[in-house]
Amino acid sequence: MTAETSPVLPLRERKKLRTRQTLIDTALGLFGAHGFDGVTLDGLCEAAEVSKRTFFRYFDSKEDVAMAPTQDLWAAFLDVLEEYPADGRRLLTLFEDVLVEAVGRMPADGWAGRVLAARRLADLTPSMDAHGLAFCDRTTRSALALVERRFALPGPAGRLHARLALDLLVVAFHRALDTWVAQPTGHTPEDLVRRLRATAAELPSALAATAAPSA
Repeated sequence: MTAETSPVLPLRERKKLRTRQTLIDTALGLFGAHGFDGVTLDGLCEAAEVSKRTFFRYFDSKEDVAMAPTQDLWAAFLDVLEEYPADGRRLLTLFEDVLVEAVGRMPADGWAGRVLAARRLADLTPSMDAHGLAFCDRTTRSALALVERRFALPGPAGRLHARLALDLLVVAFHRALDTWVAQPTGHTPEDLVRRLRATAAELPSALAATAAPSA
């Protein structure tokens, strides 16, 4: 189900989503203009016209709101993985397909632009990178627990194989994201998916590559 085909939410839920999106857009705009450390939480809340109490209903920190666009993607990844069919395909292929579907569930109204702004900001903000690493670890652990519950992992190394497949997917996504951010134009969800597919397709060759001596 994509954002375009989702059922209409109740008014209360729509208002909550609008408030959350206002916080994200305001934060990314302010951070882009003044730098991450140049914006206080008080200043962010004032610009978004919400109280700090309201802010903390949605986010735990400035890093949390700044990284919300990519964190939302991985939350959707877990949702898709929860319902994806166990059809015998390779785990790495399954994870790749799940992530592609998660990209398709992202909002059509500017999500890609928010990801671009967040990633460019993270390149200049060490605390965002640290926050991202912690989030990535939590998400990987949640995905692994979900996989163990839903899919058969044969043999004593089954759990290790699942974890390695998840780690490889994360690496492929970040490499694809880096090249997507670096390109001068064309920052669309479709191009991000294309780059993810192309990067993931190189994983078997990377695993088989040898360390021959240079000439």
